[in-house]
Amino acid sequence: MLNHLRTAAAVAALAWQAFVMPAHAADAPAAVAAPAAVSATAPAASAPAASAADTGLDSRVQDLKADVIRLNRDLLVLEEELLFPASTQVALFVSMDVGKLFSLDSVQIKLDDKIVADYLYTPSEVAALHRGGVQRVYVGNLKSGTHEITAFFTGQGPHSRDYKRATTLKFDKGTEPKYIELRIKDKLVKLQPEFDVKIW
Repeated sequence: MLNHLRTAAAVAALAWQAFVMPAHAADAPAAVAAPAAVSATAPAASAPAASAADTGLDSRVQDLKADVIRLNRDLLVLEEELLFPASTQVALFVSMDVGKLFSLDSVQIKLDDKIVADYLYTPSEVAALHRGGVQRVYVGNLKSGTHEITAFFTGQGPHSRDYKRATTLKFDKGTEPKYIELRIKDKLVKLQPEFDVKIW
């Protein structure tokens, strides 16, 4: 089924190009001078018909582009379902609440003592987290049973000092998908950043 969707997406993309190419090619003959025998009022009379044809073609091209986007989206969803079935799927997310006491540089995540993610952040990505964004940093397969996750956060803490903190949590994986959120929060009582793990 995955191959069928890929083929459909490729065919739709080629069909879209086939619609677009004539649209541009059709513009070229319009520039050719009309024969002298044609009256001056003829181009004006044919202009509405040409405009209607262009509008119809544009509408068909837009519809085809929308179909290609939908096919690609369905293909990505199907690929994820095939690669990461619900019974074994685990997804890790990073979020930041306020973040005034900590400036994030990188995150390293170990799952059962195996590094599954090692991510270096850009200033724009950190700004997106500050605005409430949530990053999916890893998705993979995990068998049922007890597992341990450890996340290492590196950045600058209070007073612009280098800061590295780790948080660890053991959890049970059943037959349902497991979603794990790694959260960075400001603990104003101690004026220190706080790192924890939440299981969804």
